[in-house]
Amino acid sequence: MTGADPLAAVLFDMDGTLVDSEKVWDVGLTELAARYGGVLSAQARVQMVGTSMIDSMTILHNDIGQPWRDPYASTQWLEERVKELFADGLVFRPGAAELLGALFDAGIPMALVTATRRHLVEVALETIGRRYFDAVVCGDEVDESKPHPLPYLTAAALLGVDVSRCVAIEDSPTGAASARAAGAAVIAVPCEVDLSGLAGVTLVDSLVDIDLPYLRRMVSRES
Repeated sequence: MTGADPLAAVLFDMDGTLVDSEKVWDVGLTELAARYGGVLSAQARVQMVGTSMIDSMTILHNDIGQPWRDPYASTQWLEERVKELFADGLVFRPGAAELLGALFDAGIPMALVTATRRHLVEVALETIGRRYFDAVVCGDEVDESKPHPLPYLTAAALLGVDVSRCVAIEDSPTGAASARAAGAAVIAVPCEVDLSGLAGVTLVDSLVDIDLPYLRRMVSRES
């Protein structure tokens, strides 16, 4: 590998990592709970971050004392509402746009790896920029969701790279566990959830603190 770039690719989570969309989900989830005559607790909301839609709906239903509700029907209502909110535009997390641009200019392959379903991701990509990503793995396109390693293994396979030479950037314990289990080096950037107790990851305050040399050093350190 003499002369080869140690960094094969960067794998990004979406919600809360690249864009401040967790607050958009907050709106939709609060409205859904109210639609059922309930109030979503802060504890239940934290438990949802990084999970699949069905798991999130199960948490919501249990939290408001209505475990009998159909998670698929709730998912359909919530996603339609969030799609409307996404279409109004999303706000980048600090440093996200700059990091994407720098990696794109350097020719570093990138993938988006998200638990969000494809039809919502397509709307979000209008804001984020689909040109940045050589692969996109959505929550409804893999048989196992985070924290299972399959989403990140799928992304590396689509890019044709060794996952051990990739850096994954996440904002949730669930997502970080998925990337770590897949064998990627992991950067955790907190948004809505405290990540200080995570093991086996590099914790940074903001994407502003990350540049290409930093990412290359991470991969070299892990190998």
